[in-house]
Order: sequence, then structure tokens, then C-alpha cells
Amino acid sequence: MSADVTPGLTPRRGSAGLYAHMPTQRDPVLASLRVDRSGVPIYLQLRDQLLHAIGDGRLAPESRLPTMREVATALTVDLNTVRRAYDALARTGAIRVVPARGTFVAERPPAPDRLQRDQALDSFAHRVIALATAAGLDPVEAAERVLQIQKGEGR
Repeated sequence: MSADVTPGLTPRRGSAGLYAHMPTQRDPVLASLRVDRSGVPIYLQLRDQLLHAIGDGRLAPESRLPTMREVATALTVDLNTVRRAYDALARTGAIRVVPARGTFVAERPPAPDRLQRDQALDSFAHRVIALATAAGLDPVEAAERVLQIQKGEGR
């Protein structure tokens, strides 16, 4: 047996090459994360991208998230920035941290009480308005697009 093949594993051929079975292959969610220098804090960009991945099903309940160190290394950002994004997600109940095991997408959280729900919706709406305005978009058009996407009419 050659020295470059792990016993018991058949090397995969194709575009991924010999090391496709190794854990060094990038996680699809990790590979989809991007940071831009738009003025939006990096931790908010990460938080929102991970929430989007959870919302569209790329990260299913109980699936494991990349480690904070993996994200920080892949995006060349400070570990504390990633920690801040994960902490924000944990506070909202979107993820749960299990010491010595990892970080996982939470099951669908129980519905908050009416006051909490209204406060969360107001906070979310203000963030959307600010993001749309900062991007030079009309917040009303952004809201209409959200409704179209929700109904399956969007791109």
C-alpha cells in the first residue's frame, strides 16, 4: 500500500482529489460566509448570514455549526468578532452552545409572549429599515420584496 493512502479509506478521484474524505474539506456553510467592508459591523454580517442559513434550511435544527476558530480563520477576522456573532445568536435562541461538544442550531424556540414578540418585531423592523437605507434602497420596496419571497414569488 502506498504511503499517501489511509488504510481502510478508498481515495476519491475527481475534482476534490485524494484528500476529499479528509476533514480539511470546507464546510458548505463556512464556504458561503462573506464579509464586506460596507460599514455594517462584521459580527452583525456573520449573525445575519448564519440566521439566513438557518432560515432557508441550509442549517437544519441540531446541525453543528463551524467552530468559532474555523470561521475566524476562514474569514481572517478576529476570534472575538465571531464570538460576538455566536453570542448574539445564542441570546436569540437560534443556536445553543454545548461545552466540549460544539455549537448547534437550536430546535424551533417556543413562541415568546406578546410583549417580547412585539419588541423583537420592532427591533427587527428598525434594523431592516437601517440596512435598506444604508444600502440606498427604499425600505418599503424591501418590505414588499420580503413578502414576495415569503409567498414564493421572489428570486
